[in-house]
Amino acid sequence: MATTASPPGTARTVASVSPQPRLPALSRLWFPAVALLLVLYVGLPWLAPVLMRLGWSEPARAIYAFYSTQCHQMAQRSFFLFGPKGMYSTEELHLLAGVGADPLALRTFIGSAELGWKVAWSDRMVSMYTSVFVFGLAARLLRRRLAPLPIWAFVLLALPMALDGGTHLVSDLAGIGQGFRDQNAWLGALTGSLLPRSFYAGDALGSFNSWMRLLTGTLFGLGVVWTAFPHLERALAPVERVWPSVSPSPASPLS
Repeated sequence: MATTASPPGTARTVASVSPQPRLPALSRLWFPAVALLLVLYVGLPWLAPVLMRLGWSEPARAIYAFYSTQCHQMAQRSFFLFGPKGMYSTEELHLLAGVGADPLALRTFIGSAELGWKVAWSDRMVSMYTSVFVFGLAARLLRRRLAPLPIWAFVLLALPMALDGGTHLVSDLAGIGQGFRDQNAWLGALTGSLLPRSFYAGDALGSFNSWMRLLTGTLFGLGVVWTAFPHLERALAPVERVWPSVSPSPASPLS
């Protein structure tokens, strides 16, 4: 940096550059705070079936009610804990619990002592928000080398979930278990039905529909973190600030 000459016998002022955080506490604590909120937000749906198992039904039902505002919670697309199976098909829910193929009935059924208790949101929501937490930890470790994802790339990562969720929505208009995404005959025709029927039909764990919900939710979570976290890191990281400093001038000649 260029400095201006000062008259003999006066001090010269030069600029020194030192990193200064915009808000020191915020720079240090924003990520732990976000991580803690994500742990709570991602963990509470899993706590609901644990509370039901322990007999604490009131706090469990409060969790189910809170997350019902953010998820369809239909039982055939949700995980179950403390039962013989991790997921149940619509037919199994009807035979074992008398739950009809009605969206409201599937939404409000939270489980039983025999079948286990439902996680408070769907498998897609589990994959989406769990991946945000996991990828967020990875982004924190790579923060000095991770460039923000362009918007067009985020759209590409979000598009599979939009297509999968949109086709499920259209398919369900024909009735639960009756739409083109319930049998996936189109996929059987494309693959020559090489895989077991259980892969093509229904929503059970291991089926095509289940894999698509898990994978597309994970891709969306990756896109959110890769797009947002680098911007947050740069916005809250220390910045260079110019501080004036005084240096002594050469001794002036005696007159």
